[in-house]
Amino acid sequence: MISVAFNLCTLFFSLFVLLHLEQEYRLSICSKLCYAIGGAPNQVAGSAAAFFLQIYLLDIAHITPFHASLVLFIGKASGAVTDPVAGFFISKSRWTKIGRLMPWMLACTPFTVVSYFFMWYLPPFVSGRVVWYLIFYCLFQALTTLFQVPYSALTMFLSTDQKERDSATAYRMTMEVLGTLIGAALQGQIVASAHVSHHCIVNPPVNATDSWHDTPSLPDPSDPLSHQAKVYMIAAGVIGGVYLLGIVILFLGVKEKDDPYALNSDRAIPFCKGLGLTMKHGPYVKLTASFLLISTAVQLEQSNFVLFCTHAADLRNHFQYLVVTILVSAAVSIPFWQKFLQRFGKKCAACGISWMIPFAVMLVTIPNLILAYFVAFVSGLSIAASLLLPWSMLPDVVDNFRLQNPHGKGQETIFYSSYVFFTKMSAGIGLGISAAGLEFTGYKPGICRQSNDVILTLKILIGAVPAILILVGLFILLFYPITEESRKETKLALEVLRRSHQSTENLDDHKEGISVWQL
Repeated sequence: MISVAFNLCTLFFSLFVLLHLEQEYRLSICSKLCYAIGGAPNQVAGSAAAFFLQIYLLDIAHITPFHASLVLFIGKASGAVTDPVAGFFISKSRWTKIGRLMPWMLACTPFTVVSYFFMWYLPPFVSGRVVWYLIFYCLFQALTTLFQVPYSALTMFLSTDQKERDSATAYRMTMEVLGTLIGAALQGQIVASAHVSHHCIVNPPVNATDSWHDTPSLPDPSDPLSHQAKVYMIAAGVIGGVYLLGIVILFLGVKEKDDPYALNSDRAIPFCKGLGLTMKHGPYVKLTASFLLISTAVQLEQSNFVLFCTHAADLRNHFQYLVVTILVSAAVSIPFWQKFLQRFGKKCAACGISWMIPFAVMLVTIPNLILAYFVAFVSGLSIAASLLLPWSMLPDVVDNFRLQNPHGKGQETIFYSSYVFFTKMSAGIGLGISAAGLEFTGYKPGICRQSNDVILTLKILIGAVPAILILVGLFILLFYPITEESRKETKLALEVLRRSHQSTENLDDHKEGISVWQL
């Protein structure tokens, strides 16, 4: 009877501990919202740059496509190079009263706002504009990296529960898509008047002469106080204010927790050794290779979509509404994809990324207004899946690595920074090649209608190239080894590891207390 009573007491005590731990791991809705809002400004600014920077450089700043390709590629490359550097220094950071990651985000935000504003400022000189935009675009990319790396890694320090982390990631992705929507909508509505010309005809007559092709659609914006320059600076100022609001909400609403799996005596793995272990980790290599190609495809769609609507599909009066349609569809579908991946698995949800391929090909071959809106809606569904999945799968990869390397700590920033490095570098190469392709085929800034070679190039950049990249990326993802079953096994194993660490620390504290008492 005594043993039965003891077992019952042990059972009730275990249940009490488990319930207490579950409450400890659970995040409040307020915390998830504040975490999600904190990252939205980066997406607001990134969306504005992704959709409008290329056409701004070409048609407002009157930079040649070759120089625009240099600005886009070197800017992306500078952000990519900053990723491992940021990961190195952040992994060496010490714990402060506000955490290990939060100080980095607070420090870089004011400088990000300044660099973003001057990235859209039209300087009064003409000959040095390429250098001007190169400097401030590189600064902006580097500073957003210094924010994005600790912000992304913060997911691992919100909770140890995989479901709570996935839920926080879903909140984050929803808010980031909304941020992308806000950025594109704000920028599109404010600057739309800069790209509307009364000299251009939406459907030109068949017998139009070649002189119509060379008719400038915009006045020469050599004056920095011209209407075109002013509206872009207004948009930059508004988005800069969104940055400041977001960081305040993040700081006040999110509490960073220290690594719950590492012993106090554990030391961080040296950066170079940790980077080598990361690059040898099979699940990480397959995940990165897959979404490297997929994210490049999405970047190509974003950067060339406005140019395609303006010059290849005769939809110059509808491009801002098509962009909003894409982003509204993406924002609304994030909760759907979150439920879908919970029910059917993350690898199965990746199939949704391919939905956009047949419809994009249809739009390229049959440029119709109604079809364009339908393509925009379906593309939004696919883009939502491509945004949610990598950031939902990356914590699983980190957990898998932790299980195989239980005595190392500080690897989270290396995983996130190197992932962002590869995706940014690939996107920079893709954007540089696409802009160089426009230069090679004879793109002329500011004219009403481009040549047939330029139109064909835009169709290829919108249709064929993204389709190939997405299909190859999904093929690589087939070999991704982490399944729903292995995720559950990893969760249980890490929980056992965490409890054993807590028991070890408590035992050491107990022994230390006894020795002090004996003295």
